[in-house]
Amino acid sequence: MSKQRKISIFFATLATIGAVVVWYLLKDKYVYQNEKVFWLLLLIPFYGLYHVWSVTRRYPKVPLSTLGQFGRDGSIFTEVQIHLPFLMRSVALALLIAAVARPQSLMSWQNVSSEGIDIVISTDISASMLAKDFKPDRLESSKEVAARFIRGRPNDRIGLVVYEGEAFTQCPLTTDHNVLINLLKDVRTGMIKDGTAIGMGLATAVNRLRESDAKSKVVILMTDGENNSGTISPMTAAEIAKSYGIRVYTIGVGAIGRAMSPTAIYPDGSYRYEMVDVRIDEELLKEIADLTDAAYFRATDEGVLQTIFQEIDRMEKTRVNVTEHSRRAEKFFWIAAFAAALLLIEFLYRQLIMQTLP
Repeated sequence: MSKQRKISIFFATLATIGAVVVWYLLKDKYVYQNEKVFWLLLLIPFYGLYHVWSVTRRYPKVPLSTLGQFGRDGSIFTEVQIHLPFLMRSVALALLIAAVARPQSLMSWQNVSSEGIDIVISTDISASMLAKDFKPDRLESSKEVAARFIRGRPNDRIGLVVYEGEAFTQCPLTTDHNVLINLLKDVRTGMIKDGTAIGMGLATAVNRLRESDAKSKVVILMTDGENNSGTISPMTAAEIAKSYGIRVYTIGVGAIGRAMSPTAIYPDGSYRYEMVDVRIDEELLKEIADLTDAAYFRATDEGVLQTIFQEIDRMEKTRVNVTEHSRRAEKFFWIAAFAAALLLIEFLYRQLIMQTLP
């Protein structure tokens, strides 16, 4: 194979690659009215084959002694010159095909209106929540799952109530979920006096929601024990929740049977652990949920607790109404102008620089 033919094949391949590059750079940059026009780019490889076939006939080699100044024999420089117009025409053709496809930029924006849900998570933080049937313990596992739930509901106002022998609001209703999650991380056993005041935990959560104007109001009540403290009974708090149209999803946290749980506290603040029976007042939690048209769940490990929060997430979906607007602007002009500029350069190159013998 002659050196001239090898160079023509190289430039034909280069032209094909150029067409692919043009398509790749432009295909995702714009939307196209006539996207099927891009199939015409397949003409460029055939144009390259025609160029390889015809180049030796159109540009026969004439040995001249004066060509020595261009290199060892001048042939490489001359043969490359011959193919540059073909390369420029090929790229220009690819750009013209892209212009005919009518590229358009798509400017879009949305108007979003949402019917958010006000949610208060009320969690037991008594010493029994340090039991080891969850990893690392019930409290830390519950905090981690609750944080994932909060991150998944960006349109809702969410608050946090914690309770032991008493209850208090750790975070009022807020849409600043980063602040809420940071406050959730700070929750620990021993923040208030020991005990399990389920009624107080629920009543405090209801108090946070009673003046809410949200379409839906929800309490997620978690406990691992039985009510043994507080001045408000759990069912009284549930009656109040019902009167305000608040649904109370109850979650019993703890394995079935026995678990390694704290039974005494040492002077240094650490706990002594023993295997004890897991006692959760499931009947009470079911009654609270039924009374408020919600549901009761039993979380026996972290995986089940995660599933429960996902189920509540599905049942209490925020309604988001989205109106989308768009405007398109034609972008073919600059692509066509660049192609025309390439064709003009190719014409001037042939006329002024690359001279051929008649």
